[in-house]
Formats: sequence, structure tokens, C-alpha cells
Amino acid sequence: MGGWTVTGSRDSVERRRERLAALTSWDADWAGLRVVVTGIGISGFAAADTLIELGASVVVVDGSVTERTQAQAETLRIVGAVDVLLGPEAVQTLPLIEGELPDLVVTSPGWRPDQAVLAGAGRKHIPVWGDVELAWRVRSRRGKKTAAWLAVTGTNGKTTTVGMAESMLRAGGLKAVAVGNVGTPILDALREPVEYDAFVVELSSFQLHWAESLSPVASVVLNVAEDHVDWHGSYESYLADKAKIYRNTQKAAVYNAEQIETERMVEEADVVEGCRAIGFTTRTPGLSMLGVVDGLLVDRAYIPERKDHAAELASVADLGEIAPRHMVANALAAAALVRAIGVEPVAVREGLRSYLPGDHRIQPVATIDGVVWVNDSKATNPHAASASLAAFDSVVWIAGGLSKGVTYDELVARHSARLKTVVLIGVDSSDLEGALRRHAPNVPVIRVDPGETEEDRPDGASIMARAVEHAAETAGTGDTVLMAPAAASMDQFASYAQRGTAFIDAVHRLVEGKAQSKE
Repeated sequence: MGGWTVTGSRDSVERRRERLAALTSWDADWAGLRVVVTGIGISGFAAADTLIELGASVVVVDGSVTERTQAQAETLRIVGAVDVLLGPEAVQTLPLIEGELPDLVVTSPGWRPDQAVLAGAGRKHIPVWGDVELAWRVRSRRGKKTAAWLAVTGTNGKTTTVGMAESMLRAGGLKAVAVGNVGTPILDALREPVEYDAFVVELSSFQLHWAESLSPVASVVLNVAEDHVDWHGSYESYLADKAKIYRNTQKAAVYNAEQIETERMVEEADVVEGCRAIGFTTRTPGLSMLGVVDGLLVDRAYIPERKDHAAELASVADLGEIAPRHMVANALAAAALVRAIGVEPVAVREGLRSYLPGDHRIQPVATIDGVVWVNDSKATNPHAASASLAAFDSVVWIAGGLSKGVTYDELVARHSARLKTVVLIGVDSSDLEGALRRHAPNVPVIRVDPGETEEDRPDGASIMARAVEHAAETAGTGDTVLMAPAAASMDQFASYAQRGTAFIDAVHRLVEGKAQSKE
């Protein structure tokens, strides 16, 4: 396509839209397209690298200057980026590309719509895509199989569900991979030489905000609860972005039959004609649902005789040593997705049996003197922590951290009866502490001192060691010490994974100390 010239006129804006609308495959004419990519992390790097390979003229911007970003920048310059701009000033204005306005901005997940570069693009009527939108548009490539997309979102359980679905698909003999927010960029998977049959795509609300063209074979919203309100501006906006996953779904719009919000999303979605609504429930399933009967996971949706029969898929015992209700729900959602593309019941069972849960998700760490220690550092919001707490009867709860603008009253009120003691971590866990005073006034609360200033704040490992010491002093036979913080980790740890590892290490030191004292 000759020349991607851009001016500010209405005609030029319309021409840009028409040209971008034509970019619906790898083999479309991407050459000369001027694109600004925001962010040089995992997804941003993959987007820039892909666009350069397609022949676009690419400028990348990122606000940080570190050894990693500088190395990433050098690599992109070598492979053909027009420029890579790093540092706070680089993200203050929308850059020109070779003296012209860009035709498109591709943003990394997490960049807020009001960020200066993205807001600048909006004022110039320049479209903003996310990395997922770009991936959808280049998914088809001449001479290569186009993988089916099974799309997963939800406040909690996304990574577990895509992992289970991937395992089921592979047990069914299909070449499948979990991609997206789970860690492997979809664009990287698309460029692999492997002929995938299916992608199980984990999508965050951030990614869905910037996605418009997706048309997955099957999709699911696992659950919704207040989260990322600081990013989206309101809970209603958060729900609206989650609901976008159902738009243009082809075969199965899967919803949580125990949460009316997800069912309403399906009812209001503009799906492809013939797409079915498929529910899942941890209770006895109705027609066109998957559910649980007498400890068995069963299917009343994908079998011809579903009006008066159910097909056995697996047993709850197939999920492992600890199978709380929300894990059963995740398994049913995964099964609903893969059954939509013909995976047989035997593969569902084998997939669940071979699935290995990721670290930091309801992870048993040790049993010491009758006390079970469980790491659920991935529980970064109240909804996830509630699911964890519900799995145990008497809990010494390690919680607290960066709240992300959520509230804790409902969480504490629901589980106050099972709380024996609460050990609070976090630089400022006053919101959670206040909820505990209001709804669990008789539960002892132990505060791990975060330090008065940044200079005297202990590191994450020291914080967690003290939390584990306090928990050990109060826990007794039959109790569970559960580290499910209901908050993000970045105030005291680099990530939820580092927080979980600090907990595991502290518990292991406790085990070693107990063993030495008995010698």
C-alpha cells in the first residue's frame, strides 16, 4: 500500500480507519504503517518485534531506564525499530515517526487510558490497540493452520483455568498452549513454527479494554468482584471491559451460574448466531450446564441426551490434595471451553489428573504439629482471599498489602467466624484493619511493624519471617495458617511470587528449627 500519510483532516482520519480495517491477517499490507508501541516489557517487546517483522515503521516508548529496558531497546534498534525512547520524558507526549503523526498506537496492558501518550493519540483520532488486538489481526497466515481461540477472563482463577484447559486439550491429542496474561505473549506463540490447534488465552481487564475485534470459539468470565477500580475508574467500567470477552463468540459463551453478573453479560452480548450459553456450577447442574453430582464433575451441555442424562467428566478427587470450591469451578469452566471444540470426557479427566497447579495458588507448604501451612500469595484481592478462606475451618490469616482501592467489609464479615488470629503485613493495611475492627472485633490482630520511613523499613523476607513467627505462636492443632493477603504485593515485595517464596522460605526455616529442637 503506497504511503501512510496522515494529516489532521476528517478525510485523512477516515482513510486511516479504512486502511487499518483491512489489516486482518499476517499477509495484509503492513509495510510502511507508522506505529508507536508503548511499553518495552514482555508484551510490548513482542508487539514491536512483530510489527517490525511485518514491515511497519515502529517507535517504542517506555518511562523506565534500566539495564533491562536499555538491552531490550538495543535489540529492537538492531532488528529495525525507527527509534526507542526511554525515560520519563519519553512518555509525556505522542512522538512523531519520521516527522509524521503515527497511524496507530499499540499499548502494553496496564497503561491507563489517561496516560499522556494514549490520551494524545485520542485527541488526534489515532486508534489505540492492545497487544491482543494486534495478535487477533495477524492470527491467520498463508500456509499455516489458524488456531482456535478459547478466551478466559475473570477477577480470579484465570491462570488456573487456562492451565487446566491446556492440559485437557493436550490430553485430547491437540497441540495447545496457554498464552496471554499467563506469561507467554500471544504474538510470540503465533510466530513459533508449531502448528497449534488451539490457544487458551488468558485476558486481563486491561487487555480487554483495548481489544475490539476478537471472535473466540468459546469464552468465559469466571467470576467478577471489585478489583482494579483505580485503573478503570469505576466498578461498572471494570465489568464492561470484562464483558467484552463475549462479543462475537462463535460457539459457547460460558458463564458462572452462581454469579448473576456473568449470566447477564452473556444475555446482553452480541454473539455469533448459533452460539450457545453454557453455565457451570459447583452444585447440581441444570440443562445446558456443567456441575457436580455426588463428588463427580458432570456435563449436561454437550451431550445429545442432556435433557435427562449427564456425562461423567472427572471426580473432585482428581483435582488433588486440596480442592476448594473455587478450584472445582475453575475445572468446570475449563471443561466447558474444551468441550466446545470436541474434547472427549476421558481427556478432561486425564487433563485434570496431569495438571500441576502453579506455585502460590492454594499451595500446601508444610504440616507442623498438626498445623497446615498454605501459601496463596496469588490471592491479591478480597474475592480471591474469600475463596481461600472458605476452604478451611479455623484460620490464622496472614493478610495485607496494597489494596488497589477495594474494600474489605464483606470479606471480613463473611469469614469472621473462621478467623482465629490475623497477622497483618503491608506498609498501610489500615483499610483491612478497620474492617476487622468493625466485623471481627474479638479476633486478635497482630501488626508486623512496616517501619516509619522508607529508610528504616525491613525487607520483604524479614517482614514475612516475623509474620510466620507470630502465626506459629498462635496456631494450634487443627488450624490452618493461610497466607492469602487480599492485596497486591508491591508495597513490600517485588511481586506476589516473591511474597509467596518469602513465606515458603520462612515456613521451611520454622520446620528446620522444630526438627533441631527435637534432636
